Amino acid sequence: MKVGIVGSGYVGSATAYALTLRGIVREIVLIDIDKKLARAHAEDILHATPFCHPVWIYSADYEALYGAEVVVVAAGVAQRPGETRLQLLGRNAQIFEQVIPRIRQHAPDAVLLIATNPVDVMTHISFRLSGLPPERVIGSGTILDTARFQALLGAYLRTAPQSIDAYVVGEHGDSEVLIWSSAHVGGQSLFSYAERRGMPLSEQIRKQIDDNVRYAAYTIIEGKGATYYGIGAGLARLIHAILTDEKGLFTVSIFTPEVEGVPDVTLSLPRILGRSGVETTLYPPLDEEESKALHHSAALLREVTLSIGYT
Repeated sequence: MKVGIVGSGYVGSATAYALTLRGIVREIVLIDIDKKLARAHAEDILHATPFCHPVWIYSADYEALYGAEVVVVAAGVAQRPGETRLQLLGRNAQIFEQVIPRIRQHAPDAVLLIATNPVDVMTHISFRLSGLPPERVIGSGTILDTARFQALLGAYLRTAPQSIDAYVVGEHGDSEVLIWSSAHVGGQSLFSYAERRGMPLSEQIRKQIDDNVRYAAYTIIEGKGATYYGIGAGLARLIHAILTDEKGLFTVSIFTPEVEGVPDVTLSLPRILGRSGVETTLYPPLDEEESKALHHSAALLREVTLSIGYT
């Protein structure tokens, strides 16, 4: 199994390392405009393989993508402290206009996995540039936000986060929507479970969790300049689901014909991943407030994509 990673900065290299530790692929090719950087990361990770799994990892040019089953696109400039994901758009759109056609030329059968921020808009751009069906152009979307939501709920409720079904949908960014109303644990509603645990989810606790999920990236970027370990692990998890035809449920971002009355928008909803990419979208039950919030998130993303000429 072969995976290509275009963009060997923090996110691309963290993804390659996570894949190597998981041992789910046999070959990883790193591509970057900075060839010395790509080579350095490839050699460094290769030297870790005797301690984990036999993975052939190397740096090369786009021609080496031939035969890749998944190509991660992490190319682009990094998010600056205080900069929103949407402010990154103008700086990264031009890069993708060069990158996506070259990937398609050399890896025509690959599923594209987009990681560059603002990821929903960049996924929309990639979908339009690639000519691929939407289910094969997948943004990492809110997988990390969902993981943060589950982790913080688990910490508060003293329950393993893997046992909590709670999702974040919409934009991967400030307008994202935490779905509280249909969250559950072991078949019980989240609120009933919290009451039974003697840890009720008050409005104050909910706001604290919401803020810590919604604005986590800003805190991390302020402290160390970028986020990469969490999303690297998340991308490796998505690749595992695709390559093994897992049919797992993940809140990933793809082009969607209509969301809460907003047409032709790319954002995250719970979706089933398999060998061919996204197989099914499971629209979650929403209360009135969540429905309005998702409409707002979708409308915002739609407005941005229209403003740059990608309908």
